Parts: sequence; C-alpha cells; structure tokens
Amino acid sequence: MSDTFTKGMARNIYFGGSVFFFLIFLALTYHTEKTFPERSNQAQLTESVIRGKGVWERNNCIGCHTLLGEGAYFAPELGNVVNRRGGEEAFKPFLQAWMKMQPLGVPGRRAMPQFHLSEQEVDDIAEFLKWSSKINTNGWPPNKEG
Repeated sequence: MSDTFTKGMARNIYFGGSVFFFLIFLALTYHTEKTFPERSNQAQLTESVIRGKGVWERNNCIGCHTLLGEGAYFAPELGNVVNRRGGEEAFKPFLQAWMKMQPLGVPGRRAMPQFHLSEQEVDDIAEFLKWSSKINTNGWPPNKEG
C-alpha cells in the first residue's frame, strides 16, 4: 500500500461510504414499513376519534398541553391521561365533569379556560385521547404525570 493518500483513494472512500450508508438507509426504511402495521392501531380509527382530533385542533389544546411529548409544557401531558383518570370506562364521565367545572379558580394553580363544548364534542375528545393512549410510545412519557 502506498504511503500517500491520493485523490483517487479519497474519492473511492467517499463514494463507497455513500453507497454503504444509502443501502443501510434503504434497509431501515424497508424494516420500518414492514413492522409499522404491527405496531399501529389504525384499525381503531373511528369517526368519533377523527371528530375529537378536530375539536382538539380547533381549540388549540396543544397550545397548553403536550400529547406524547409534543406541544406546550404549560398543562399536563394528555397521552396517558386515560390511564391516570380511571381507565376507559371511567374516563368519559370524568372528562365531562372536568370540562364543565372549568376554570377551577384555585389560587396559585394554572387555569384552564371554559370552552363551552357540547357533550358530543367532549365525548369526541375523550375518544381521541383514548385512541392516543393506545399508541405504543416505548415508555414515553417517563413518569406518570408526563
């Protein structure tokens, strides 16, 4: 082997490395496409979940809350709120009552505004949050309250 590093050697390393990492990228993309349907819960996507996401977006809930770690950190994480507030059976009545009594008016506590949502809209948000809680997040958020 030569003691000098030539332009040809550098070019071969550059192109060889580029091809190698492009092939790794393709392999990882293929693996993701093969395993994603197994981890996804798209089959549970209902009209109520879709309407709930619409209510979530119209009222800018992510402006205060986080959902699966994305959003503002002013109010609690809502990706696991279903499990924290009684599970699937008890969550809808909890959310109905919670939304009706806002703002709480507790001194020193952040206040959630009253959005004057209909019962159907609150039920739709509850379905959206239930659907979100079933997403495999690999242990995120790391603590119970987000």
